[in-house]
Order: sequence, then structure tokens, then C-alpha cells
Amino acid sequence: MIPFVHTGSIVRKIWGKSDTILFIFAGAAAEFALNKAVDWLYFTGRLPKDPIGRLFSTVGYARQIVFASKEEAEKAIDKITAIHGAVENARGAKIPDWAYRDVLFMLIHYSIASFELLERKLTDEEKEDVYDVFLRMGTRMHIPDLPPTYKAWLPVRERHMQEDLTRSKYTDDLFLQYKRSLGSFRYRVLREGQILVVPKKVSSLLRFRKFSLLFPVVPLYKFSRLIKMDQAIKWLLLPAEYKKQIKELDVVPS
Repeated sequence: MIPFVHTGSIVRKIWGKSDTILFIFAGAAAEFALNKAVDWLYFTGRLPKDPIGRLFSTVGYARQIVFASKEEAEKAIDKITAIHGAVENARGAKIPDWAYRDVLFMLIHYSIASFELLERKLTDEEKEDVYDVFLRMGTRMHIPDLPPTYKAWLPVRERHMQEDLTRSKYTDDLFLQYKRSLGSFRYRVLREGQILVVPKKVSSLLRFRKFSLLFPVVPLYKFSRLIKMDQAIKWLLLPAEYKKQIKELDVVPS
């Protein structure tokens, strides 16, 4: 079968390790709380009721697509489109095209930022590879006005952040729900992790410190993977109900 993402793609390495995906999740959780269209997920009630589970679901769909055949991936993408269509019908309004682009843009940015934090800098070719995968995903979802290349995407991404992000009552409520779901200690870890990967615009709106307390810990965590202690650390930091899901995220061995 033809894979949706070719076997040598850097995207498979990025989305094949749970620790990288967890940073993608952390960054997206921060930025999504600022998006002007976040009220759409409040409409269904699922996001405030289970914000961690809802974000894991989004990440899970993306990961499923990355490792699926072309046929299976396209079916999964079509299912996502159908789910959004059902929500639009229930509300009697259409999710803005820019909101779809914003979510896609988050997956692109945090895929790159998380891998570069935990592994190494990506080459220009690898960044184009990452962008191409999500471009094809967005094209299948009929999202309009997507730039053709990674380089062309960079200024568009910056413009979207300037226009589509704001701190609102939903922002503060979502972070409150994150804290309730994770507990005070894990919530603190989440916030410190977010500081490491979010863009300056997101950091400014959320009033984050410039320096994360986790920054000096990252090299130690990288070493823990060499001696196979990383799973124990993740088990300590993550809620029990998500441990099975997180373990299943590891496709590429550390």
C-alpha cells in the first residue's frame, strides 16, 4: 500500500515519539486557548469538560494520518471534515476558513519546534517535508489559501498569529480546566513546557516568563532516554488515565 507519509520522512520521526508529541500537545494547548474561534469547541461542551482528552484526540487523529496508508489517511481526514460539518450544522454557522488554517498551522509549528527542542535543528528540506505533509492534509480538508511552500508559509503564519489570537474569557477558563484536569504540580510542568516551544506572540499574550525552569532539565531528560529512564519520568509527570494512550504513541524507539 502507498503510505500517506513516505517511510523516510522526518515527519514519521517527529510523530513517532511520545515525548515529542507531548510538547506538540503542550504548545497547541497554549495557543489554541488564545484562538478567536475557540468558542466553537465550547459550543459542543467537549473542550471545557475534558480539555486534555479533547486535545489528545486531535493529536491522535494527526498521528493516525501520519502512519496510515494514503487510502486510510484520506478516510481519516474525511471523517474529521464530516465531524466539523456536523458541528456547523448544529450551530447553524460555518467555522471560518482562517480557524481551520490556524489549527493546521499549529501542527506545523509545534512539530518543528518540539523536534528541535528534543533532538536537533531541522534542515530546510526537512521543514519543507513537514509542511508538505500538512499541506496535503489541509488540501484534502478543502482548506483554501494555503501557501505552496514552507518559506511562503512563514509570513502567513506570522500574520495569522497577529490577527487571530487574543486573550479572552475562554483563555482563562481553559487554563483553569487544564489545572483541574492535571493537578497543580503537573499543570506547573505543562506551563513550563509551553514556554519552551510557543512563539513570542503566544508567550506575550499569556504573560509567560522568557525563561522556562525546564530549560536546564531538557539535557538531563535527553540523557534519561539513553539509559531508558524516560518512561519512568513520563509515568511520574502524566495523569494515570492517559498513560496507556501515551505509551501507544511510541512508534520510533528512543
